[in-house]
Amino acid sequence: MWEQSARYVRRKPNESIMENTEVVAPVVHTVAVMNKLEQQVAQDVNVAFSLRNVAVAFNGRTAVRDVTFDVVRNKVTSLIGPSGSGKTTLLRALNRMHDLTPGAVVSGDVLLDGVDIFSGAISPTELRSRVGMVFQRANPFPTMSIYDNVVSGRRLNGERNKALLDELTEESLRGAALWDEVKDRLKAPATSLSGGQQQRLCIARALAMKPEVLLMDEPTSALDPVATLKIEELMDSLREHYTIVIVTHNMQQAARISDNCAFLLMGDDRAGELIEFATTEKIFNNPADARTLEYTLGRFG
Repeated sequence: MWEQSARYVRRKPNESIMENTEVVAPVVHTVAVMNKLEQQVAQDVNVAFSLRNVAVAFNGRTAVRDVTFDVVRNKVTSLIGPSGSGKTTLLRALNRMHDLTPGAVVSGDVLLDGVDIFSGAISPTELRSRVGMVFQRANPFPTMSIYDNVVSGRRLNGERNKALLDELTEESLRGAALWDEVKDRLKAPATSLSGGQQQRLCIARALAMKPEVLLMDEPTSALDPVATLKIEELMDSLREHYTIVIVTHNMQQAARISDNCAFLLMGDDRAGELIEFATTEKIFNNPADARTLEYTLGRFG
């Protein structure tokens, strides 16, 4: 359906080891059950976030509800759907950005490595170190240099070792594919960079915290096609070391870069709800819900 569908052939979506297993005798059935349990354990190890019946409301009005899916480690998961369907609201719940919003209530379970992020077992500071955020518009600290932007979070956490900060700056800028472009002007204002470079600087700033997960809220929506391509290529390389969850309105982008997709849609009461979660290949080529197909074909939204 999409030109990018050839990408799916190169990928190997997780398949159940129990698929097409035929139970022919009690002994085989016992082995099958054991294999299924072992598979479940393996799947749990590969899950970064688990969302179970997650809902977010503001002053009693539900913005998004009934969201249940797993975010697989070292994969890109895209949240797609029309404006107002709750994608960004859901994304922000994953590192407790609603905590300081008056009247905001998050219900259900959001588990990071099996631990509920709202249980008190993980402090908001620790959570945001483990789960970084990149916003829709690049937001480098305007009064800081490129260098100071990268290490700002580590300094805030008390790091003062200059050699370590220097090493971290180079590592993070290389990780964000920006080092070669700025290595000779690290003391220059961050605002001297182009829009695409500023967005990669923000990614480097997030990487400097050594996160496990990167949340990206439409990170290329304000960028030109060339800068967008660089961010997409960067995400493709980052998945080797990080788990990425991205909100995007660009269906071609979702098809190009993501492994799994969650499709959200606004209900009759104007609350967003999860319609379908599956591999990107299935969402774009053989969705279970007709509304998913209509949306990916651009017939509404």
